[in-house]
Amino acid sequence: MKKTVSTHVVLDSISDVHRLLGLPQPLHPLVSVINLSDVPCVIDDQVTSLLYNFYSICTKRDFNGKMKYGQNYYDFDNGIMTFFAPGQVISTQGSDVRVNGMWLVFHPDFLRGYALDRNIKDCGFFSYATHEALHLSDAEETMVNNLMLSIEKEYKQPIDQYSQDVMVAQIELLLTYSNRFYNRQFITRKIANNTLIANLEQLLTDHFNGTDPCLPRVKDLADHLNVSPGYLSDMLRAHTGQSAQQHIHNKLIDKAKEILSTTPLTVSEIAYRLGFEHPQSFSKLFKAKENISPLEYRKQFN
Repeated sequence: MKKTVSTHVVLDSISDVHRLLGLPQPLHPLVSVINLSDVPCVIDDQVTSLLYNFYSICTKRDFNGKMKYGQNYYDFDNGIMTFFAPGQVISTQGSDVRVNGMWLVFHPDFLRGYALDRNIKDCGFFSYATHEALHLSDAEETMVNNLMLSIEKEYKQPIDQYSQDVMVAQIELLLTYSNRFYNRQFITRKIANNTLIANLEQLLTDHFNGTDPCLPRVKDLADHLNVSPGYLSDMLRAHTGQSAQQHIHNKLIDKAKEILSTTPLTVSEIAYRLGFEHPQSFSKLFKAKENISPLEYRKQFN
């Protein structure tokens, strides 16, 4: 099957996905499980961008093309799992793009009225970049495939009053295991992550030792480190128990203590130097972290 599609395609519904892949209409309007080996997609040496307006969970094997997220390309190999939330743009490149695996897609409306509708927003990996995909061990891949097959089996059953309850519960279980596997990946990639943390520390040190009057933002730091903000925060939380924002605040307070104890600068001058528009905001953060005000801290050195 050979397809020529426009450079940017918006997929609003599950039916749009089936039409793009040349598949029959989905068995449920809000959810589908697709066996990717049944839908080879050949692209004539061009990049095709897809904007998903639904959730996507995909397991991939034997991918012989490239996927691009933002400015990053990623070559997929065996045991890869990716997650995309509504509103994300993905592109593929290659003259003969094929992949084996399972693709679970579901519209946000499928979760309405369920606790997962709220809790799925806590699954940070839906905002990770493609090059931060989940690499599954053989045992993890077997478990994920079994869960996918269970969801597929329920999907193919005639719809009744329990169908949605069962599938939402299965999706929730899949996400719980995915969260566990990502945390395992943070641990097993300790050397790479330690390097990432060291680079983050250096960025923050350079920033606070410089003359930039702006507070460092998680997004800007993540861009410098070539990772997504969500991945940076989750990786730090797994290793240090703190998010990227908390890490920034800790570094900021350390710098504030240094200035308070070694210079005569006023609290307002220190606040502006560290990037605060309002000194009160700096004093509030300092007291929340240290249980004393900046002036009270300074008095300890007089």
